[in-house]
This record gives sequence, structure tokens and C-alpha cells, in this order.
Amino acid sequence: MRQRPMLLLWTVALVASCHGSQEEKNHARMDQIVRVKVDNKDFSGSVLVASGNHIILNKSYGLANIEWNIPNTPTTKFRVGSVTKQFTAAAILLLEEQGKLKTDDLVKTHWAEAPAAWNKVTIFHLLTHTSGIPNPDDEPWRFSEGPTEKTIGYFRDKPLNFEPGSQYSYSNAGYIVLAYLIEKVSGQSYGAFIREKIFTPLGMKNSVVDSTPDIVPNRASGYTDGTDEFVNASYINLTSSVGSGALYSTTEDLLRWTQGLFAGKLLSAASLEKMTTPFKEDYALGLEVSKDQGHKIIWHGGSIAGFNSTLIWFPDEKMTIVVLANLEGDVTKGLAKRLSSVMHGKTVVLPSERREIKLPEDALKKFTGIYEVDPDTNLVIAVSNGRLKGFLGTQKPKELLAESATRFFLREVDGQLEFKQDSTGTVTGAVLFQDGEQNPAKRLPDRVEAILSAEMLPRYAGTYQPAPDVAIVITVDDGHLMVKIPSERNQELFAEAEDRFFFKTFNAQVEFTRNKNGQVTDLILHRPGREDLRVPRHLEH
Repeated sequence: MRQRPMLLLWTVALVASCHGSQEEKNHARMDQIVRVKVDNKDFSGSVLVASGNHIILNKSYGLANIEWNIPNTPTTKFRVGSVTKQFTAAAILLLEEQGKLKTDDLVKTHWAEAPAAWNKVTIFHLLTHTSGIPNPDDEPWRFSEGPTEKTIGYFRDKPLNFEPGSQYSYSNAGYIVLAYLIEKVSGQSYGAFIREKIFTPLGMKNSVVDSTPDIVPNRASGYTDGTDEFVNASYINLTSSVGSGALYSTTEDLLRWTQGLFAGKLLSAASLEKMTTPFKEDYALGLEVSKDQGHKIIWHGGSIAGFNSTLIWFPDEKMTIVVLANLEGDVTKGLAKRLSSVMHGKTVVLPSERREIKLPEDALKKFTGIYEVDPDTNLVIAVSNGRLKGFLGTQKPKELLAESATRFFLREVDGQLEFKQDSTGTVTGAVLFQDGEQNPAKRLPDRVEAILSAEMLPRYAGTYQPAPDVAIVITVDDGHLMVKIPSERNQELFAEAEDRFFFKTFNAQVEFTRNKNGQVTDLILHRPGREDLRVPRHLEH
């Protein structure tokens, strides 16, 4: 047998050693990145990163069940929310390959009793969120126990939002309808079809389309962030989300999914091409196709009561990143992006690695003000005891530490804030950097606060009811007018004048109206670009 030259053997060994060393560094760094979120109580769940079939990171963090102190593991099953949609899309394409339907068929072709308003809606419109069918109202849809046709009854009589195919508007309702069509055309339940045609062929033994009564081994409980600690998430019957968000899965099973789907083990090349070709707003069929830091990604996120998920496939690198959380929030996408940065050789700086510089208080004061991140969220910046502090929406204030004359970071949160100035040095806005995302925020004009006497504030206190079962409660607390909106933290109202107030947490104003006796009877909520909302006060008789 011919022997290899000794130099070649050394070279091969050296390359293998370096490769292993870099992989170990990537593994350690990615674990550090996740642990920052865990330590800050922003993440509980499982993470997997794989290059092809080779797994680089496969770890779990936090608890699957807090009451029983049961840890998350790689076999823990998480609700994946809207990651479900790509399975629904694949099921439709499988039925098309069987000749049982076409994606350009009208919905009425397979469901003659569909509403007349849907006469122009095709299966393709449902798949691409261009049908115009609006999402169902939250109540009582979230408690629907099916069957699917009954669930559809909660939104079938609503008018379309636009002409089918003309616009993109994300709609869970469209995917619920798709699940119903799968059942009608296949003659099976949605769960049975997905299990037989997708899970079993791809070896996804730990995935299930769930309904609430089912016993699901290794199922994680879902949590949300309470005032001081995690609390159980609100209830939702998964039957109401069939087709759109009723799937439980694991990180390892979702790796089997990406490896099987994109290797052509499930769909034909033509079907896979159709599934991954965007129609509007980067949305294809149950998948988004875009770029992240210059790299093409095919991905989807999911959010459902108590859970959050992100699944990303990098087609050029054949890389899979899965982040599943049993905690509400939007942390999984940012985590996935940071893990991607490590895998692509980019530097990720952790909060503990940033270095603070000292700025005089006068230099900090020019940043104080209110910045609009989006119509529902303001960033409020203030100086307190010589330190710059900020709070986003109704979150607790956090200290901002300077790392340059205009850029600040947070020690306990992996986020940075950079202020923008015009040629005169006037601060005009800011950019919030967090988890690989950039969110610009424009500075709003300064408001002059009016001082109302302590005797005046109680006249506005009371319960205001926009609906019979909804209450907005206004109270006076230590000389401050506080508002409690359902599912939100207390927020302060600031006076501009008698009977006129504004929020700092979001861009809105409140005007109180009185009757002829001078008694406050209503509040009117004014918001830019939206219709005014008049809310009556509950008056004692």
C-alpha cells in the first residue's frame, strides 16, 4: 500500500486541529451570548446551530416547568407559533403534486360554501398573505375548540381588507382556511395529514400538531414576564390556531425539517422553488426570503401565548439556526442573528466587555427628551443624579453608560443607543441597536408640562370603559395621575393644561370632557393618524 508523505499527514492533522479549535471557540462564544439573555431572565429555551448535518451548538437553558423545577432539554417540545405556517404550505404543495388541487385554484373550487366576499380569493393568496381576509378578533376566537369550520366562523363574515392579490397583510386567518382546505381535499384531519406526509417521512418523532386535550410528553409550559418574576402565560386553545400556529416541535426535529425540505426529500424541485419564491414583502409560501448581514436567509418566526421561536436556513452555507423559547417576547430572532454573526466570523461584543467613559452632566442634558420608536412606543431619556437614564415604553428605567460622546450602552441588557445630531449639534433622533436590529427613533418636539394643584387631580380619577368588559382605571398616586390599561404597566399622564394631558410612553394625548355641572364624563384619546377614541366614565348613581 502506498504511504502518504509525512509532511502531508502533518498538514492534514494541523488543518483538522485548527478547524476543531475554531469550532470550539464558536461553540463557547455562542453559549456565552445565550447565557447573557438567560442571566437577564430574557430567555428560557433551546438553541441549535448546525452546518449541514454537523451540529455546532445544541443546548438548553432554563426550566420547562417552573413549578416542578424541570429543566429544558433538546427533547423538550415547544409551541413554535407561526413557524407552523411553512408546514401548512408544504402540505398544500404535496396535495398539488398529487393532483388534488392547484395553488391558483379559487377557494370556492374546493369549498363551495365559502363566503361570497371570497369569490376572487385563491389558495395562492392565502399562502402569501395577500387574500385580504382579516385576522379574527381576539375574543372568543382564542378559546375556539373547533372543528376548523367553526373556528372560521369567527371571521368568515368580515369584509375583505383589500382586493385579493393587491396587497400584503399578515393574516393567521388565511392559514386557518388553508388547514380546512387540507382537511377537505385530503379526507384527513390536518394533524393526521401532517404526521403521515411530513413528520414520519422526515423522522420528526418529537413533533406534533396539538390540540389542548392531548397529552404531549416533554411539553414545555409557557411563561411571560410578570412585574417581578415569570408568571404563567394566558390561555389559548391551540385548536383555534390550526394551520397557523398549532405545532409543537424540538430544535433537533426542526433541523431534520430543514435538512429534509431543502435537500429535496419532501417536495419536488419545482414545488420547492415555488415555496421559496417571494411574492410581496419578501414573503413566499409560509416562509420569508430576505438577507441578513449580506447572507441570504429563508426563515420564519413564531409567537404564541408563552412561547417565541425563530427558524433560519442559510441556503448558501447550508446552515440551520433554531431558537425556541418558552417565554413570551421577541428575543429569539435577535439571538439567532447574533449566533449567525459568530458563525460568519463577525465580532459580537457582550455588555460586560464594553468600557464606560465619563461625560459631564451638561453633555448629557442635551439628550433628554422623548423619541418615537414606533407609533405605540416612545423612548424617554432623562438625567438623574448625573447619570443618563432611559425607558422604552412601559419598561422600567435603565441606566445608559457612555462609550463615546454620542453612543451609550446598557450593562444589564445587550443594547446600545446612538444619538444623531444635525450640523448645529442639535440632537434630532437616535438609533436603538439590540440583538442585531437597528430601530431609528425621531425626537419629538418638547412639551411644556403644566402644574395642576393637588386638589384638581382627583376629579379625573375613576373607571373609564371602552367596552363592557374592559376598564381603564385612573388613580392619583402621590401627586401623579396614573393610568392602568389592561395588560399594561401603570403609566403616568402629564398635564399640558386643565383637562388636557399627554403620555410620554407613546405618542398620544388625552382630553377630558365635562357635563354642565363640571363633572368629568368622558376621556378622548387622540393619536396621530388614527381616529379619536371617546371612552365614557363609569359614574356612580
